[in-house]
Amino acid sequence: MTRYDRLFGQAIERLHAEGRYRVFIDILRNKGMFPNARCFAGHNGPKPITVWCSNDYLAMGQHPKVIAAMEEALHDVGAGSGGTRNIGGNTHYHVDLEAELADLHGKEGALLFTSGYVSNDATLSTLAKILPGCVIFSDELNHASMIAGIRNSGAEKQVWRHNDVAHLEELLAAADPEVPKLIAFESVYSMDGDVAPIHAICDLADKYNALTYIDEVHAVGMYGPRGGGISDRDEAAHRITIIEGTLGKAFGVMGGYIAADSRIIDVIRSYAPGFIFTTSLSPVLVAGVLASVRHLKESSVEREGQQAAAAILKAMFRDAGLPVMPSTTHIVPLMVGDPVKAKRISDILLAEYGVYVQPINFPTVPRGTERLRFTPGPAHSEAMMRELTAALVEIWERTAKRLAA
Repeated sequence: MTRYDRLFGQAIERLHAEGRYRVFIDILRNKGMFPNARCFAGHNGPKPITVWCSNDYLAMGQHPKVIAAMEEALHDVGAGSGGTRNIGGNTHYHVDLEAELADLHGKEGALLFTSGYVSNDATLSTLAKILPGCVIFSDELNHASMIAGIRNSGAEKQVWRHNDVAHLEELLAAADPEVPKLIAFESVYSMDGDVAPIHAICDLADKYNALTYIDEVHAVGMYGPRGGGISDRDEAAHRITIIEGTLGKAFGVMGGYIAADSRIIDVIRSYAPGFIFTTSLSPVLVAGVLASVRHLKESSVEREGQQAAAAILKAMFRDAGLPVMPSTTHIVPLMVGDPVKAKRISDILLAEYGVYVQPINFPTVPRGTERLRFTPGPAHSEAMMRELTAALVEIWERTAKRLAA
């Protein structure tokens, strides 16, 4: 074994020792039957399971309109986009989708990226480089992609306590009034399920002449009369400089985007390496998203079903005495507080009950706050929820007895 092999091996062993080595489940979803799926891990042949942790919150990845649109695009234009947007990869599907997304958020323009991670990283890193001396004020629980973009920008970063607008104002007031400022935050924080005070943050942005950047990835499609996110629900979109979202969660397909005024869109389009130098999304994917966005602009059935399911599951967990964390959104987290225990509970659920929920460990959440994160959707029935709750109660009791022994 070479020195390099030892170093690589030690890096993986550290994860095993800490109980946070990640195992990717081997499954296939059953078309049109979500949350039912087939698991191929640890046994001979596929085993039926129920998925409880998908970010396809509204099951739009299974929607007949989405699938039909993708099939039509595949047979119309083929599989791939053909290159970057500048070289062969700019299709009419891309143009149409950007127009729909701009309209969704009441903005002049929108720009597509290959993922929500890339849209955050590319936009934040580029924006701060364009603004000389820019200081970025970042909520302490911002997603890793936002942190990466801020770091890659080379700009000064000020971290404010999570959702603490008083602390944010302290930092803004202490900054040079003449330097450009950008406040970066999320609308729905996906691990705790809490929501940012958007209007209060925008008030501070107005007071201290700062731009605002909101990550709505866990909210677009989910909230607001047309699915524009929390900023849509709270009638705050017009106050936000840049709205960032994903196409791979509630919209059910793949990709990321930003929406803003046309000049900012043009700047990011013209300067961001993460946009310029990557192959564009396949038109097949874009066609699917286009159908999904258009549908969710008109239909609230999926959103209402999802919110109802989340409320029922939270109530069942609370009534059963399970450690459900407070959440005002569609996220239903159960606190475990130990990575090894979280993984063991997840393994038992899958092996014995056919329930798939992934443990959430560091660095996604702080050490000591490891949890199971459930995302009930409109297709999760009350019977499924009762079975899940009973399974969790049994496993929690079994685990407690083992620790006491």
